[in-house]
Amino acid sequence: MRQKRNIPMRMSSSAAHVRVSSAVLGIALAAGTAFGAAACASAEPAASTGAPAPAGLIELAHVRVLAEFDESAGQNAESIALEPDGGAVIGMISARQVVRVRGDGGTEVLVTMPVPADGGGTTPVVGFPQVTGVARDQGGAVFFLYSAGRGGLTGIWRLAPGSTEPELIVPMPADTMPNALLIDQPGDRFLVTDSTGGRVWEAPLSGGEPSVWSADPTIAPSGFFGANGLKLHAGAVWVSNYDLGTIVRIPVEQSGAAGPAAVHATGLTGIDDFDFTGRGEEILAALNDTSELVGVAADGSHRVLLDGDDGLQGTTAVVVRGDSAFITNGALREGDRPALRVARLVGG
Repeated sequence: MRQKRNIPMRMSSSAAHVRVSSAVLGIALAAGTAFGAAACASAEPAASTGAPAPAGLIELAHVRVLAEFDESAGQNAESIALEPDGGAVIGMISARQVVRVRGDGGTEVLVTMPVPADGGGTTPVVGFPQVTGVARDQGGAVFFLYSAGRGGLTGIWRLAPGSTEPELIVPMPADTMPNALLIDQPGDRFLVTDSTGGRVWEAPLSGGEPSVWSADPTIAPSGFFGANGLKLHAGAVWVSNYDLGTIVRIPVEQSGAAGPAAVHATGLTGIDDFDFTGRGEEILAALNDTSELVGVAADGSHRVLLDGDDGLQGTTAVVVRGDSAFITNGALREGDRPALRVARLVGG
């Protein structure tokens, strides 16, 4: 496999500049919207310093396309929930869709969400409605997030097996931007990142009113998106912060409450989603801005494993199952091709 370039682990404190994803900016402009001045400000990241890139990280090989999507229809792949047959459920940003990908690569649209009465222009920061995170329970029900501003459509939606009519089971405030969705079965709750509010919300799996689980400053935005990706691992909730390029660990107390947060990794510019490889705290992270998939060692140091040469374009999500990593192309820049790719985890 081709050697990828190394990225040092630590970033100086002066690196907390705002970098807006040109991918997301491009799709907002295409939708006829504009970000505010704070969201449009950008700066080059400060130089990184510190430890060398890690040895012994997992490698990825045999990258292949499982499915391609229709960019002209707004099928910009944002999130992944795997299914037992080797397929997946994908959230599509501007198409406002949930799409199923079968194990053979065939696709079907499960649901297309309606546009709010106001056109979705009140959706925080981005100004257009979008489907973001997806999840699937053991019974086959599909859950997904819809960010739509005012109008009563923002929140967690449930699509029962075999149904074509989704149900809003957890309404969320209009000023939230729900992004990643997690089913915490032992805790009998959903966990949701709110990118514009810089919070993690919780809500009962049976539905009902949500409440803020954590609003720690480490997951707050710095002009655009804060809390983004979300995973539950080894007694803690892990959250990526897009603006700050970090992964944050928030321990779960015995009561289920959030413990004191700590930054686990830095220097991950434009980080979106991430997942654990199954080897302790080793992580694969999707960097949206640079179209890269990065391996993050347990000590927080990291190295690029896949990039544009491997077909990544606006990388939005990664999910690991066994020795396979499923990766989505958000493909939000002109000429990009949204797709679901699969790579093999090897070595390390």
